[in-house]
Amino acid sequence: MVNFLKRDKNDIFGMPILNIIFKNRIFQRVVQVLVLTVFVYAIYFGFINPTKEENLFTTGLFWGLFWPFFMVTTLSTFGRVFCGVCPHGFIGKFITKIGLKRKIPQSLANPFIGVFLLFFGWWATYYMYPEFFKTPYATALLFFIMTLIAVVFYYIYDEMAYCKYICPIGTMTKVFSKVGFTKLETYKEHCSSCKTFDCATACSYNLKPFTFAKKNSMEDCTLCMDCSSACESVAFKFKKPSSTLFDKFKTSKAEVWALIFITAAISITMGFHHALGRSAIVEEFFWTKTARYFESFVNFGTIDTVGLFAFLYAVLISIVLSVGGMFIASKILKVNFQTTFYTLGYAFAPLFIIGGLSHIGEFFFYSYASNIVNGFNQAFYLGLEFMQPLASRKDEWVHIFKVFNHIGYIWAFVLMINRFNLIESKTILKVFAFPFASALIIFYMSLNFYTGYVFKTYGANMGGHNHKNHQMNMENK
Repeated sequence: MVNFLKRDKNDIFGMPILNIIFKNRIFQRVVQVLVLTVFVYAIYFGFINPTKEENLFTTGLFWGLFWPFFMVTTLSTFGRVFCGVCPHGFIGKFITKIGLKRKIPQSLANPFIGVFLLFFGWWATYYMYPEFFKTPYATALLFFIMTLIAVVFYYIYDEMAYCKYICPIGTMTKVFSKVGFTKLETYKEHCSSCKTFDCATACSYNLKPFTFAKKNSMEDCTLCMDCSSACESVAFKFKKPSSTLFDKFKTSKAEVWALIFITAAISITMGFHHALGRSAIVEEFFWTKTARYFESFVNFGTIDTVGLFAFLYAVLISIVLSVGGMFIASKILKVNFQTTFYTLGYAFAPLFIIGGLSHIGEFFFYSYASNIVNGFNQAFYLGLEFMQPLASRKDEWVHIFKVFNHIGYIWAFVLMINRFNLIESKTILKVFAFPFASALIIFYMSLNFYTGYVFKTYGANMGGHNHKNHQMNMENK
């Protein structure tokens, strides 16, 4: 164990204020306990106050603060710090210590489980029943069930298996954190003579921080910082944005597919359904026309058919463009498809995690900020005046956040160029293969320009989402 060392200038642990935030054990425990307390109270408050009218707190906390604002903004910058304060991970470490410590079976040791839970359990449901998770009761029930599942897994299995394989956002946070500009590693000169391996012993995930730099991968590290308390040789450093993605590392099929699925479910579907869905020509888009066609002879009940088909088309297009584009690229490069797909696929990461900052920025002013403040005021009886949204869709200045959409695809192109350097092939072949491998990025870029064109040419639908008005008209008939 190292007790003292001179830290590099880019080491966050050597910076007084940031040292307190990321390394000070007392500060971290206080934050973790506060987050856990608020988490539990939000679930409880959702059960005793199940309607929107009497409870803005539960939905505001989970869907306005935890998920979009804190998670997306931190993942694209500092990495998986959300996992470091996650209530499930926090209680999981204590439960695992007293649990059965069994090895998770191969059938469950599959990160695709978490990816599919997020993709189908949340996003597919969200687009088919957009109001379902927006109720405090449904939100509280969802997180209560997830907590029960987490507790069971922590108790039965070792090495925080729930976080690695079952957690719906586990694989997602792992891959998107690679876009950020921090890294956890150790000082080699001190590790070379180490015989106690305190950093590895302290890790609940059975990881070895002293191998991170050599592997160019932090593996399943959640930045809980337990290792930094065990040994001073652990460093948390600033690095160039996405530096991990510029070099070789052990690729993961689940991570690449998570990038494609999340890009489809969030970036592309929201472009179809939420952005173009507010335009004056919403009924002219192929997903809307498909929905209307099936509505003419199928009773979908309360399902939002436009949302459903927007989601299905977005997924289909994303899979065809990514897989088809990479397949053609592999033939041009004369390189195995698997190698091409799982090497270059990481370039898709910025499309959501950076492009998503556009949505986060706008909706922080449209609703998140007011919902969070009003929710806490309501739940803790603060006696504050009701806060109005900081902006409306009529405020043009809010659209400045759309710049993140453009930064997203530009950065994806940059990553794609650099990921091509990891492929052994002739330069001229790489030039011809590039547009095919980048087909999903090009589509995302085109969708952003097309959306701007539609609103500039045809304007917005004054009645809001036209599919909602259509459903109301159908019900009245």
